[in-house]
This record gives sequence, structure tokens and C-alpha cells, in this order.
Amino acid sequence: MQLEIHGLDLEVKKGLLLLRDINIGVGKGEIVCVIGNNGAGKSSLLRTISGFMKPVRGEILLQGKRITGLPPATIARLGVAHVPEGRRVFAKETVKDNLILGAYHRWWKERRKVMKESDDMLKKYPIISRLSSRYGGSLSGGEQQFLAILRGLIMPPVVLLLDEPSLGLAPLIVKEVFEMITECKKSLDLSIILVEQMAYQALNIADRGYVLERGAIIAEGTGKELLNSPSIRKSYLGSVYHPSSDVLPSAN
Repeated sequence: MQLEIHGLDLEVKKGLLLLRDINIGVGKGEIVCVIGNNGAGKSSLLRTISGFMKPVRGEILLQGKRITGLPPATIARLGVAHVPEGRRVFAKETVKDNLILGAYHRWWKERRKVMKESDDMLKKYPIISRLSSRYGGSLSGGEQQFLAILRGLIMPPVVLLLDEPSLGLAPLIVKEVFEMITECKKSLDLSIILVEQMAYQALNIADRGYVLERGAIIAEGTGKELLNSPSIRKSYLGSVYHPSSDVLPSAN
């Protein structure tokens, strides 16, 4: 496993747990999605993995090494890239500089390599390449989301954490973002944890998934198993569930 979480508890205030006994594993080259309603603890889970929140119990292992409680910068250097909810690009920096900042930890030793990688990455994604001299704050929501993902990829990561990448985007852009996520998994053999409220889209590209409710995992299985679960369909998919739909690519 690239990432393992065992018996994780997160306390929001003394005696009140936000996450309870979380056990999750992510294998190499897997997309694992976490779905759940607002307030279930999905974003807090990612923030705990990346070190911004400190658990009161349990452990997090990255490639077998314990990273629980380490500072966020250290966890990032070890290979955990966190693309947060809301993109959070640097509004007053150019697209190119935003991208390079994703590799800040190796800039001084590998400057030329980072520059080449950023150029190669921009060439691979024309939607961003044509905007390389624009400021981050001038981009549309979809363009910012692509940039935020690329900024995470240039680290380069062992595990990529994606928090609500579809948030606030038009349906066509959502489709393109999910296609990008699937392509990253296949071409980079990358391990991805995807937190997403668009449950059908997330499960459709996921190898495995977990359902989080009130801070606890109440169901888990392959993406297909959760898509076909009557209780999951009723509670989390609703009218968007179309078993014969080919709207998005499948990772399986």
C-alpha cells in the first residue's frame, strides 16, 4: 500500500470526535474515492493526511513510513500532494510561476529540471499552456482547477489528494477534469484519494471507494459495488444514477 490509515480519530474539541476509527488503504496506481454528505469529515480527512490537522489516535503510513503528526511541509516533501477545495492558486503569480511553486522544495537543487518539467507539463495540456503568462487570479474556475492539479503533479507526488475538484464547475469542465484525473492515474501510475460530492462521477472512475457519514466509514467496496448498492444509490446518488451512462471514463 502507498498510503495506509489505521484507527484514526480526529478531535474537533475535547471529547467531540470529527473522525472516528478511520481505516483506509490506497494501493499503487489506485483511485480511491471518499464520498459523503456535507459535514461528514471528508475534507478534514485529507487535511489530517497532509498534516494540517493532528489526530488524537491512530497512525498514517506513507510507503510503510509513519507520517502521523509531521509538519505539512515535511509530508509534502515525502510525496503527499494536496490539491485543496477551492483551488487556491496564487492570484498575483503567473500560471507558469504557480506551476513552478508546486516544486518549491527542489527548486534550489534542480532548477533546470523543474523548468523543463514545467514546460513539458504545459505542452501536454494546451488548455493551460496558452495561458502561461496570465495571472492565476484571471483564470476561470475550470482553468484554475487544471492548474491546481498540475501544481500538485509537479512535486512529483507518491499520493495525490484531490478535494472536491468539481466544485463550482460547469458540467463539460467537470467531465474534462475527471478525464484528466483518470489519465493521470493511467499514465503516471499514480495513487489518488478523491474526495467528491458528485458521487456518481467519483465512483465511476474509482477502483475503490469509502462512504463517510458523521465522521465514520459506513460502507466500502469497489467503485462498481458501491454504484450498484441500493442503499448507496438511494442516499448518495439519487436521480443522477444512470447504470448505462457512458458520460465519464471508467478507471476499472
